[in-house]
Amino acid sequence: MRLIFPDAPGFEPNLTPAQCIKAGIFGGCYFNPRGGKPGILGREVKIDHKEFPHSWFKNVPEKFFLSRRYCASTNKYGVKSGQDQAAWELAGWMREQDPRGWFQWYCRFYQGRRSPDDARQIQRWKACAGFLGRWRNQLCSRINGSGRAFDDAGVAPVIRQTLLHWAYELTEYDWELWFTRG
Repeated sequence: MRLIFPDAPGFEPNLTPAQCIKAGIFGGCYFNPRGGKPGILGREVKIDHKEFPHSWFKNVPEKFFLSRRYCASTNKYGVKSGQDQAAWELAGWMREQDPRGWFQWYCRFYQGRRSPDDARQIQRWKACAGFLGRWRNQLCSRINGSGRAFDDAGVAPVIRQTLLHWAYELTEYDWELWFTRG
């Protein structure tokens, strides 16, 4: 299933924010204002899970989204993936409107918010998880080299976790498309 946003052609994540949260992302600390390692711009990050629908968090243990410390075991693939808040800030990826980054932007975009930052964030998604995206293509290359099934979680779990943070999981259709394109 691809999510289609008519006003954002080519932006086709295949997971909703709720699906990402329930699967296990960002070591469980994403929605804690002091979660993870501190950033360089401040001790706390302006984020509150209550901004989003209660249904996104229903039956999800708080340790999956409100932990103070990053815990890889709460991630779907049980591995650490990604950089911390300070690294994101140093890279210039953060904007005041979404100080926690891409996933916060995505949650708000999914809810219907549109902003001047949309084109940049959509381009970042395409570069990571889109058809020609770096991580999506690296995952397919690793699977191809391993000779294992496209959905074997033992192949490149860190890359799979990274893609999950970007609201994407490799599907059989996408795998076949990659494999047959030569």
